[in-house]
Amino acid sequence: MVNLDLRSLTLPVGIIRMVEVVLTCISFSLVASAGHVLSTHWAWCMFTWCFCCFFSLFILIMEFTRFSDKVPISWDDFTTAFAMLATLMCFTSSIIYPTFFTCPTCYHQIAATVISLLCFGVYVSEVVLARLRPGGEISGFLSTVPGLLKILETLVACIIFTSLDPARFSLYPGLQWCVAVYSLCFIFALVIIFLTVGQLLSFFPFSFDKLLTVYNILATVMYMTAMVIWPLYGFENNPRPVPCFHCSWDDLVVVTFMTVINLVIYILDTIYSIKVVFFTRDEE
Repeated sequence: MVNLDLRSLTLPVGIIRMVEVVLTCISFSLVASAGHVLSTHWAWCMFTWCFCCFFSLFILIMEFTRFSDKVPISWDDFTTAFAMLATLMCFTSSIIYPTFFTCPTCYHQIAATVISLLCFGVYVSEVVLARLRPGGEISGFLSTVPGLLKILETLVACIIFTSLDPARFSLYPGLQWCVAVYSLCFIFALVIIFLTVGQLLSFFPFSFDKLLTVYNILATVMYMTAMVIWPLYGFENNPRPVPCFHCSWDDLVVVTFMTVINLVIYILDTIYSIKVVFFTRDEE
């Protein structure tokens, strides 16, 4: 027999999640009604709103039916991590979508952008509520500084993937190496997130923090090579065409910029991991 928890829908966080479902649904409905656009940026924005809508609704149903008490994961860690991820995804979509797809007379697109910004604000509210929840601090890995950095790393990698042009990087082994770096680091970051949410770290026969430190160092070195190689091969004998309104050359700039951003995030992650493993524990 299913025990329903009506209180989960009347709490401030429950109300916020219902608003999230409505707003994200409106966003992707408005964009869908404006017509499909053959663009990875359009696909990313649509994925963002559909993803956020689905998981917000999923969390509501799980807590309403109390199935959340029976799942073998850290539920509070999962919901807080999702709220942080959704906040970042809505923020990026609120920038990407109007940049590429709005115009002064594109009313559906303008409305979708405004609603997306409201989604961003609502998810920020959920993150704030999670931080201020009674009972103290959040103990889950994904709600800590290294956990948030892992979420940022995967998000930036997703933005990089939406800007990749196979016709360009397939011609140069150097660019293929960069794509391999983005892909490998993205996969390993996802694996770390799944392991922590699934509470599988206890099965490791060695220190997970040390493993994480080694991975962060390797990922930082790999991103350093990508930061040098990508613009070197991407812009070689490839000046900006005229005219160029959101052309593939601009995507090369986006990948370059996001590579630098992710490198900075990995450096911060590495510094924090080294501090935790080699300094914090020594003090204890």
